[in-house]
Amino acid sequence: MKVIFLFLGALLLYHTAGAVIDYHRVPPYEAPTTYTVQKPPLDTPWTYRLGSNPWPEYPRPQLQREHWQNLNGIWKYRNATGPNEPPPWNQDLPHEVLVPSCLESALSGVQGEYTIHSWFSTNFTVPELWRDGRVLLNFGAVDYEAVIYINGQQIAINRGGYATFTIDVTDYVSTGDEPDAVNPIGKQTLQDPNHYFYTPCSGIWQSVWIEAAATEYVTRLDLSGDMNGQVTVNVHTLNSVSGNAEIRIRDRDQSATILAANPFKTNGEFIFTTGQVPKRWSPDSPVLYDVEIIVGGETIRSYMGFRTYENRNINGVYRPMLNGEFIFPFGTLDQGYWPDGIYVAPNRKAMTYDLNMLKAVGFNMVRKHIKVEPSLFYTACDELGLLVIQDMPSPRTGNRIEYSNCTRPPYLPNVDEQADFVDQLGRMVDQLKSHPSIFAWTIYNEGWGQLLTRQNGHYQEFDLVDLVRSRDPTRLISATSGWTDHGAGDFSDTHSYASPKCGTPFYKIPSPAYDPTRIAFQGEFGGIGHNLTDAHLWKVQDAIDTINQTYEINADLNSFNYRARQLLREFREQVELFDCSGGVWTQTTDVEGELNGLLSYDRRVLRVDLNVWRTEIQALYDAAAARGAMNYSIGEPVELELKNHL
Repeated sequence: MKVIFLFLGALLLYHTAGAVIDYHRVPPYEAPTTYTVQKPPLDTPWTYRLGSNPWPEYPRPQLQREHWQNLNGIWKYRNATGPNEPPPWNQDLPHEVLVPSCLESALSGVQGEYTIHSWFSTNFTVPELWRDGRVLLNFGAVDYEAVIYINGQQIAINRGGYATFTIDVTDYVSTGDEPDAVNPIGKQTLQDPNHYFYTPCSGIWQSVWIEAAATEYVTRLDLSGDMNGQVTVNVHTLNSVSGNAEIRIRDRDQSATILAANPFKTNGEFIFTTGQVPKRWSPDSPVLYDVEIIVGGETIRSYMGFRTYENRNINGVYRPMLNGEFIFPFGTLDQGYWPDGIYVAPNRKAMTYDLNMLKAVGFNMVRKHIKVEPSLFYTACDELGLLVIQDMPSPRTGNRIEYSNCTRPPYLPNVDEQADFVDQLGRMVDQLKSHPSIFAWTIYNEGWGQLLTRQNGHYQEFDLVDLVRSRDPTRLISATSGWTDHGAGDFSDTHSYASPKCGTPFYKIPSPAYDPTRIAFQGEFGGIGHNLTDAHLWKVQDAIDTINQTYEINADLNSFNYRARQLLREFREQVELFDCSGGVWTQTTDVEGELNGLLSYDRRVLRVDLNVWRTEIQALYDAAAARGAMNYSIGEPVELELKNHL
């Protein structure tokens, strides 16, 4: 048996040198604290049900090993004075903290503010049965830069607040730079929270685990299957010995039935066709197949779905295609924020409650808005049949610097910062591309962090589209969702509130005019709101003061649903009359002072009249079918039982 001590220095978001912020709610060093859930400004039905064993599920279903140990739970923590503070060896960190969680969240037990630099520690025992192989330490995500020490030695540095990373710690258990000013951070903000930018998340905010691996072990698995049964697999390994591997694909409903079994070589693409045409994955039939990869003395479990996404000209109009048919994707803007966990859902049941609600209302898609979720989120979408438009988390946004003449120019990345953004974009695509539900990638949202000058005769988003396409040629790409559109990517993607303007000859500045050489898509619309009683509000005065900035506020739920019916019908007419091929309604839930969700921020109030919304959404799919789209039925009415998700 071996005991390991691990210290983690987690650096938050972006460099804030010179900022005048003097508020701290981090527990003082001299007052040790034991873990307890703090009282957040607003709780959810799951807040006080979490316990000390959060997220016990295996965190990475598409690359799963048999022998593993979950390190989630109570860790030790303290704030650090800065990036150059030496590791606190032989010191007992005074505070208990829940991992995974945002330090700013109530669930963490800290509920801190301005937690720029931090130390975390834990200890764990490596099972004796693992002694003949390799021991891998995995982090789902740490925001934003992590320095990892084990038993007195610095062993790794990882940069990127959304990237999963793995460290081979075998050799350490056998007996930084400061972040730049513009990092991919999505809607987090430290210095100027406002109506559309929210509480930040720092620390270890996704699962941590160790696992046993063979000497020749898999570091990444790329797996894709098209609608005709062509499989593309690339098994990336370390310490390759023979390079031999085998893939076995089984029908999930009939586990004894092997769809395909083929030997191949690792560390390179291997393409083959299954012996029979597989059942295809789609929103109304989300069929998944179990996969085994045998390599280097170990068996990796995974899964896949067979589907093909394309951009094709149909009768003079460019359409998104799924399995050879025009599909009309319609979903919500999904921020992925929680009042008790900030960036982290309290547990898997809470996370899937949101997704089940979307399916029940009638949506077939979700736009994951400038945030990367844990792998289990995408697995849930794979299983439920929800298409995913995955946004790249944006760099620090524009309109952040105010000069003496009161102008507020966009804050754009320098060369190093842009290189970091491009690196993180590639890592996101590599990390998520094996999930069959991912339908499209979004590179920039509304010009945030987007370079606006030509380089080598063209705009850089064209190069980024090429980069994403080279990493994943099987998906569609929205280069610039909203505006600042120079013609790159598959979509002519407009944002308009509250009314849609999708594929139409009219448009609203700064949204771009419709480009008929690409797919007409309404990247955001709706956004209508409805105020709530204090019991369901985020009880932070700055947020309450900005409620009236919501695009439209309706007096009551009857008027909210009446207005929604108007906008959905207007959207349907644009499908019938023009070239509209899909859209995104804002949004899944309220977030802090933004009261325009289908659900309240605490998930206790469902604003939608299910009969109204399901009728109008089905009519929308029917209108698209009349223009050549596949028939899509939202199915029989269902009850949204919150109690089943507690």
